[in-house]
Amino acid sequence: MGVGGCLVLPWRCVVVLCLRLLFLVPAGVPVRSGDATFSKAMDNVTVRQGESAILRCLVDNRVTRVAWLNRSSILFAGNDKWCLDPRVELVTNTQTQYVIQIKDVDVYDEGPYTCSVQTDNHPKTLRVHLIVQVPPKIVEISSDISINEGGNISLTCIATGRPDPMITWRHISPKAVGFLSEDEYLEITGITREQSGAYECSASNDVSPPVVRRVNVTVNYAPYISGAKSTGVPVGQKGILQCDASAVPSAKFQWYKDDKRLSEEQKGLKVENKAFFSRLTFFNVSEQDYGNYTCVAYNQLGNTNASIILYEISEPTSSTLFQEETTAFQTTQQGPGPVHDGKNDGSRTVASVWLLSVLFHLLPKF
Repeated sequence: MGVGGCLVLPWRCVVVLCLRLLFLVPAGVPVRSGDATFSKAMDNVTVRQGESAILRCLVDNRVTRVAWLNRSSILFAGNDKWCLDPRVELVTNTQTQYVIQIKDVDVYDEGPYTCSVQTDNHPKTLRVHLIVQVPPKIVEISSDISINEGGNISLTCIATGRPDPMITWRHISPKAVGFLSEDEYLEITGITREQSGAYECSASNDVSPPVVRRVNVTVNYAPYISGAKSTGVPVGQKGILQCDASAVPSAKFQWYKDDKRLSEEQKGLKVENKAFFSRLTFFNVSEQDYGNYTCVAYNQLGNTNASIILYEISEPTSSTLFQEETTAFQTTQQGPGPVHDGKNDGSRTVASVWLLSVLFHLLPKF
């Protein structure tokens, strides 16, 4: 109910009728801009919901009676308040202006207001239209959804506000560009795993900052093994085979060797399963451990597998290590580096060789 909710009693109806006849308020008769006897009132007053609206009527000393009306209800007549609404107050009543205030305005206050003035000559009216702006509010939005890859989805975002808010959808993703939709509804057909994630609905009408809500879309798909590398390990050393897989829901893993399923109960073997990988660890590799292993990843949408080979490599011997160190030393002498370091190391080596040869020739003399 707007500010027009005034007292409606039989005796007051008579008074209202008499007052309207006194002012001779003709509906829909605006003040002409060329009328020098009365200033033109403001055409529109725009306020946000919850704010205060000031309705101002400019008058002069020729005015004998003045009143503010909302549609057919009198709000104020002179200094007398005719409306029961506590939000409506008289701000100013002077020889130059007649001003009322409506506090905490709401959408039902929107509409035409009339300032009725009686002068010595004849009555005049000024019309003011109160416009109430309302910030956007999302009143309905789709719930989070889970769908299998290749399916279709429809997302809904309903918002209210004055003026009507503009609604946009966008995908919160590094690869997403621009808006997916500028409508209340977002349709996606044949959805892929790359289209999973958060979808943001934004409602804006320039009355206040945009209102944002999100819907999470989960795309389910069968496992896909992205990494499975064969490994070489010497006998007696620790060996690890790892199988990486992506899936929604997360994949479960099983390991096989020659059609025999492996378990953690086997001595010297550890099976570690995580959300996106499975690791098979041999603490002390033996000859029997070498061979072809199969990693199976599965969920309710399907399964996949990959073969991984654990093969034998020779363990480095002491002579091999010495040769590798010698090669590394020679490479260091020939490779880039500080010039002074290279010369000092080379000089020390040559001097040592020369000193040994001299001692070798001198020993027989003693």
